[in-house]
Amino acid sequence: MASAAQRPKGKSLSDLNMVWSFARRYPGHIVCAAIALLVAAAATSGVPYAFKLIIDRGFTGGGDIARWFQYLLFLVLMMALATAVRFYFVSWLGERVVADIRLAVHRNLLRLAPGFFEENRPAEITSRITVDTTIIEQVVGTTVSVALRNLVMGIACAVILFVLAPKLAAMMLVGIALIVLPLTILGRRVRAISKHSQDRIADVGTVTGEVLGAMKIVQAFNQQDREAQRFTTATEAVF
Repeated sequence: MASAAQRPKGKSLSDLNMVWSFARRYPGHIVCAAIALLVAAAATSGVPYAFKLIIDRGFTGGGDIARWFQYLLFLVLMMALATAVRFYFVSWLGERVVADIRLAVHRNLLRLAPGFFEENRPAEITSRITVDTTIIEQVVGTTVSVALRNLVMGIACAVILFVLAPKLAAMMLVGIALIVLPLTILGRRVRAISKHSQDRIADVGTVTGEVLGAMKIVQAFNQQDREAQRFTTATEAVF
């Protein structure tokens, strides 16, 4: 673990290879989550078409409208079931990957030389293992799944739109491009702020660990006010 001054400033998606190396140990769960994701995305994409059938063939066509409502209900049930299965498997993967990473980091820390712990504060290391790995859990257990679902739905719905109304679909794609540009810029800014916030939260944990671990020394030298001010400064930085 490098010190704050030695940490690289830039990050790339290649850093997720470490997370993937832990996740691919459970191929069965990944396959089940992927199948459920595809089924849920397909069912969700089919709901607007079901409404089209209800209007065109049920109300205006004079046919058996109950048939098309049953088709819509079938899609909704499939979407609900597939979404529940997807949520279970991706949540399980997120929890399992974070647990494996924590175990691997802890085993590695036990093999390091004592000099490492002189240069890196144990309280900060503890904060990294507990707080920072929670972000990985959110990525594996929620963010990746939602992003893949939206990607599949976006492609499927774009195809449907071009089949039904090519001109309108082209105009919508132009509008989407104008929306994505500012979102990309703001997203990078939010990512930088999020990383900075995690560093400040780690500082709060570090200060707390130092004071509680050496409370006798703090009280012996009557440094309660000084330590209270340090904690206040760290907490206000997080705010």
